[in-house]
Amino acid sequence: MLRSHRATGIAAALVTVAIWTGFIIIGRASAAHTLLPFDIALLRIVGAGAVLLPWGWWLVRRTRAAGASSSLLGLSPLALRPTLLTGLFGGFVYAGLCYAGFFYAPAAHASVLMPGSLPLWTTLLAVLLLGERIALARVLGLACILAGGLLVGGEGLLSAFDGGEVWKGDLIFMAAAFCWSIYTVLARQFALDAVRATIAITVFACFSYVPLFALLTASGLLSTRLGAAPWGEIMLQALFQGVGSVVVAGITFVHMVRAFGPVRSTMITALVPGLSALGAVLLLGEPLGWNLLAGLALVTAGILLGVRAARQSGGAGRAADALPVKIE
Repeated sequence: MLRSHRATGIAAALVTVAIWTGFIIIGRASAAHTLLPFDIALLRIVGAGAVLLPWGWWLVRRTRAAGASSSLLGLSPLALRPTLLTGLFGGFVYAGLCYAGFFYAPAAHASVLMPGSLPLWTTLLAVLLLGERIALARVLGLACILAGGLLVGGEGLLSAFDGGEVWKGDLIFMAAAFCWSIYTVLARQFALDAVRATIAITVFACFSYVPLFALLTASGLLSTRLGAAPWGEIMLQALFQGVGSVVVAGITFVHMVRAFGPVRSTMITALVPGLSALGAVLLLGEPLGWNLLAGLALVTAGILLGVRAARQSGGAGRAADALPVKIE
């Protein structure tokens, strides 16, 4: 049984890392095709909702006899307040920002800035909102992450003087990470489990993003290319970004944490920045300059320093030290 449990954990880790890596590469590749960022975000939400809304309906009815909370017509297995707050930052805003960033900045920048700034924002919010203290090793790790982000993002900011737009994508990636950090701290504050939280943010997005998208596109205030996109592209985005990134990776992520614990899981997910940057070079033909290599090395080192600090301090349950990096 122990061997089977470990084998399941290894398989879950491989699937999680592969999907998170593919999220960045496919997200950037989508910029060269038909769909616009908010179109992709819509397909992500609809694809995930096709699986998670029935799941939420079933889960709510299974736990209703025990007095469990629910909201949004009995589809969200969380009470209304946590559903609204986590759904706003972890679903609605985060999805739109991620895909918008890919239309400005290379995938290699997303590889560094999204997973890199996530621990930075999460630690800051945990200190300010939850009153947590951080160890010196954690501070050093965050300093490495900040330096790595400056190496990568600084180039984009300098390009603004030449009329470049890469800096916009870099800032959007950091804003997306900030939104996910808020969601992370809220999940810690409300003591949410991953499955119910994922269902709740998807239900909220279906109730808010989908009708708002329909209203804005129908009125001409928001552009869309859904009508011009081939069905193959639409189905790919709905299946990978929705079912794959949200549902499958969400389940395998939970299995990975159960098998290896949050600290070791963070070490595994630290592979994603390097793999996605390398994939962007090999598959998308992106350049890999010295500053990107140095920034990638610093961010990875910073994440691992933070993991080591969490292990030494025994902070396995703390929001700032132990939550594995999530970038999809």
